[in-house]
Amino acid sequence: MKKYKSLGNSIPYPFFKYLFGNRRVFGKEIDYLDPNWIEWGRTYLEFYEKNQKQSIGKKVNNAGYNVLKKIDFIDKDVLELGPGKINHLQYWNSLPKSYALADIKKEFLDINDSQLKNKQINFTKHLIKSDVKLPFESASKDIIITFYQLEHLHPLEEYLEEYMRVLKPNGVIVGAIPCEGGMAWGLGRFLTSRRWLMANTTINPDKLICWEHPNFADFILNTLNKKGLKQHLSFWPFVIPSIDINLIAKFVFKKQ
Repeated sequence: MKKYKSLGNSIPYPFFKYLFGNRRVFGKEIDYLDPNWIEWGRTYLEFYEKNQKQSIGKKVNNAGYNVLKKIDFIDKDVLELGPGKINHLQYWNSLPKSYALADIKKEFLDINDSQLKNKQINFTKHLIKSDVKLPFESASKDIIITFYQLEHLHPLEEYLEEYMRVLKPNGVIVGAIPCEGGMAWGLGRFLTSRRWLMANTTINPDKLICWEHPNFADFILNTLNKKGLKQHLSFWPFVIPSIDINLIAKFVFKKQ
């Protein structure tokens, strides 16, 4: 089994903390009463609109969605976790039997009704808690979609165990993650979204990065490798399979 790794953990810590957060001080566990986290709760929608839904941020996000071209949805029960605005519908080549959306934020469940109804997609919405347990029966879904979500989940292994519980035998988990922990991602954030946070908020980015992205891409891919069987893995913008020179990793893993 191939082990994935990036240079993030190898660079001197004085540089590491500015690229990937001051993890020695702030750790990976969110302090929900911290003023920075409370401010982030008021700010994140604006942040995502300004940094990830426009110009280069939009291009980076869209680069991961086309992995869905590889997926046949016909007669499938599909679950998407953390759907956001479902900006990947353009890449669907068929419609599923059922489509369940699950998120911890109600606003991300309510913004998609019109476009799903217009496409005559049979969908249900599920507001879930921030804990690991999902409100779905075991072996009830053929496909789990997760775009730019796994980097946020801690402890990741427990969440993925729950995802695998919900998947049917030979079901697949498909999605994309940022190449967090890679040099290109760290430097790109340092020059863009980090600057936006410092200019527009009082949030300490060295703290927020730790709590928002507790998982590096190499850890996510290695954990997926342990939990499932790799069907597809590719990177963007370069075809070279390196976390450090790329920004996005796209994947399909099958339940074993």
